[in-house]
Amino acid sequence: MSEENIPGSRSANISSTARSDFEQALRKGFWRSFFSWFNGKENRLLPFDEVRRLLPYQGQHYLGMRTIPVQQIVGSVGRYQDFDRAFLPRRSGLAPRWVSIDMAHLQDVILPPIEVYKIGDVYFVKDGNHRVSVARERGQNEIDAYVIEIDTPVEIDANTNIDDLIRKIEQSEFEKHTRLSNLRPDVKIDLSLPGGYTKLIEHIETHRWFMGEKQNREIPLEEATASWFDEVYMPLVRVIRDQGTMKEFPGRTEADLYLWIIEHLWYLREELHRDVSLEDAAQHFTDTFASSPLKYISSLFKQISGSYTDASDSAITPTNQPPNTDPESPE
Repeated sequence: MSEENIPGSRSANISSTARSDFEQALRKGFWRSFFSWFNGKENRLLPFDEVRRLLPYQGQHYLGMRTIPVQQIVGSVGRYQDFDRAFLPRRSGLAPRWVSIDMAHLQDVILPPIEVYKIGDVYFVKDGNHRVSVARERGQNEIDAYVIEIDTPVEIDANTNIDDLIRKIEQSEFEKHTRLSNLRPDVKIDLSLPGGYTKLIEHIETHRWFMGEKQNREIPLEEATASWFDEVYMPLVRVIRDQGTMKEFPGRTEADLYLWIIEHLWYLREELHRDVSLEDAAQHFTDTFASSPLKYISSLFKQISGSYTDASDSAITPTNQPPNTDPESPE
């Protein structure tokens, strides 16, 4: 009888293979976390409780057992710190359960379905995190699951992180408050960072107040929103487009730049004690904050040489660089 036909030896070989599989997955998880950190990419599982707390909740219903894509499982109810976004293990203490599941796979043992919550197009593991981890490591594309679907108007996909989720919720609230898509059907204002939609609403309310003072009447919110979009937002967006500002701030949106430049405009007017055009404010903002290393070096040499302190009244060159008062400022 050969060694592989001896039951005890076969079991030992399977156990050794499973332990080796876990150690390899743990190493992959470490390097994946390192490169995600190095490249500034999100690598955490989404925590279900936090996502559920943030979302506008409209109820839930049971879908029964489904076969779901493993790649669409992006979060966990209670084990989101134990695995990364690819469900690779993050600590050695997960080995006993992980190895036992892998051994079952190696012996073709049928495991029970996992339990998940479904939100949008993605899933959060209620029970079965180790089974998902082993399935992904073994290249399994689908897994059986008992599914409970959470009803919410906010869309979530496999690339969503917490900042994205907060931003999407704020965008939904902005649309509900302003009804801009009804007023301007071809328009969608996108921001890349959370917190911006609240500022946009503040801008609209400020514009509404000035309209009321000028016209001596109560201005409906929808009228103020349309006027703000046409007379405040779009003129600056057109300047951003004409100057090609977007290419200097990769990964940002026109709405991001609107918020940053409009606040930069206020700063320049306060600093210089005179009016400043949208065009000049946008150009000065780009010259000061653009991500290009050459622009940064050029700006640095200008400061060293004192060129800013000798500026004429016609140039937008305050004596000091604007303070970073905006938490979203792109430094």
